[in-house]
Amino acid sequence: MSTLVQHLAAIAAVHQDAGLESPTRTPQVSSVIKGIRRRRGVAPKETKTPLRVAELREMVDALDLDKAIGLRNRALLLVGFAGAFRRSELVGLDAGDLERVYEGFVVRLRRSKADQEAEGRKIGLPLAGRPAYCPVRTLEAWLAFAEIEQGPIFRPIDRHGQVLEARLGARSVARIVKRAGQRIGLEPEKLGGHSLRAGFATEAARQGASERAIARQTGHKSLRVLRGYIREGSLFNDNAAAGLL
Repeated sequence: MSTLVQHLAAIAAVHQDAGLESPTRTPQVSSVIKGIRRRRGVAPKETKTPLRVAELREMVDALDLDKAIGLRNRALLLVGFAGAFRRSELVGLDAGDLERVYEGFVVRLRRSKADQEAEGRKIGLPLAGRPAYCPVRTLEAWLAFAEIEQGPIFRPIDRHGQVLEARLGARSVARIVKRAGQRIGLEPEKLGGHSLRAGFATEAARQGASERAIARQTGHKSLRVLRGYIREGSLFNDNAAAGLL
């Protein structure tokens, strides 16, 4: 249904630009769309499962931190979650995009899916109370280990444990999340790179963060999409069934 709505919007936009009346506003089209909604439903397709904080910590605990790949993946998982980054945004980060301040890192996101004009925005990556799960400290540890002072932050690692100079691909984020989840007993087919971003929004809502604060971190332009995560995270907050049985 969402795909049909996008097509209708595109058709309407083209007609409007041409100074013509859009056929999408005719009674015939409206009637057909209403019929499709009733018959097929409007529920969105199932997305990747949001990660809980407890699951993320288990995934981090299961990594081998004596190896370069373990250090990299720990930083990638924690930074991806705390920054609510899309996978393309995460692997697109360079060392020059980081500014260390007293509270943590200020991350300059140069461009994203929702920012096609490359206006850019800044994201705060705060220090966490527990060093093992702190996105700032683990990122600093990775950068120091890999001796990264410029260029891509997250890079491929060869079979000999050598950190390469190339940039990690966006699809690698999904593989890292799947493997880390499988290691602690989660179903890998339900996980992906989006599990970090969705997990942040869901967990932040669960812990009472405001819609405004969550959107500031995620950069969501569509409140409809963001509120889907917030609703899921708030299912058991002030739940009327709590304590009844």
